[in-house]
Amino acid sequence: MQQILKCLNVVLLVFIYGSSVAQDQSIPALAKVGEGGLLKSELIYALEGRQTPECHASTIVEIEGGLAAAWFGGTEEKDDDVGIWVSRNINGKWSTPVEVANGVQNKKLRYPCWNPVLFQPKEGPLMLFYKVGPDPRTWWGMVITSKNGGKTWSKPRKLGENQHGHLLGPIKNKPVQLADGTIVCPTSVEYYDDKKELFWRVYFESSKDNGKTWESTEYINDGVAFDAIQPSVLFYPNNKLQVLCRTRQSVVSQSWSEDGGKTWGEMTATSLPNPNSGTDAVTLKDGRQLLIYNHTIRKGGFPNGRDMINLAISEDGIDWKPVMTLERQKGEYSYPGIIQGKDGLVYITYTYDRQSVKHVVVDPSKL
Repeated sequence: MQQILKCLNVVLLVFIYGSSVAQDQSIPALAKVGEGGLLKSELIYALEGRQTPECHASTIVEIEGGLAAAWFGGTEEKDDDVGIWVSRNINGKWSTPVEVANGVQNKKLRYPCWNPVLFQPKEGPLMLFYKVGPDPRTWWGMVITSKNGGKTWSKPRKLGENQHGHLLGPIKNKPVQLADGTIVCPTSVEYYDDKKELFWRVYFESSKDNGKTWESTEYINDGVAFDAIQPSVLFYPNNKLQVLCRTRQSVVSQSWSEDGGKTWGEMTATSLPNPNSGTDAVTLKDGRQLLIYNHTIRKGGFPNGRDMINLAISEDGIDWKPVMTLERQKGEYSYPGIIQGKDGLVYITYTYDRQSVKHVVVDPSKL
């Protein structure tokens, strides 16, 4: 019955969003630097002479004097030589990427690394979370820290265990820190049940002691109506929170909390499509919500899948307006990270055709 419900849900949503995406005339034309708030668009490292054949899943954070970005890179995703790479941007220039973590277990065994997430808590060192393991069903969470803005890093530490299995840390998108100092990691799991049916479910891991120990919530979705992973957390007045998630149902999904994340409502569809690809979002200082995502589905004519990556903005998290198209060409432009700096500008990274990482700077006051 669960499989039938999933199939019906997918068919309905693909029909609805396939039609709307194909006919959507509201998507802005490809943005140009110097117009409409796009201030910069650059590759973190050149395609020629790159250290790894492929890269993916970037993350970005503000550090003293600039920015730091990380991603996983190696021969191909899932290959054992895939490690975590970091570059720092000081005085407007990105440094040569260096590998800071790998999945070596012993002399004979090495696993791939996955989905790094950079996070600077209010107190303490810079944190770099990542996953190690054969695949997303069996991976586990790791963390390293830096006291000098990513120049050097501590020894890797496994996060531990919880009621769901391994602690994973933030699964793709950045943690948030609450007013009382609690660090909340938006995370998710992928698993097969005893009938070999795949489920994607969202939950949270939180720490009240700056990452020394962690507690985990129960799942907030049943994995039937929506297979959801990779949530982003958004803030609203009166202790209200929203998560936006990647799904296999051709739509960005959402869930709302009225009590600061203690409890969550039913997961529902937003008005935005999703081609089974990661998104990220940030609450701006002016209270608006900014989402970076692929405004496509997997089927249909060009653009589809990960051919196009976009920005959408909302005042209430319900009505979303596409405001910028960052890429629109055959290839893969995906798995973004997004933050707002102390200067008010928005800093973005995303996968550039699996060959490099694109860095983009946007002035949100012009959106």
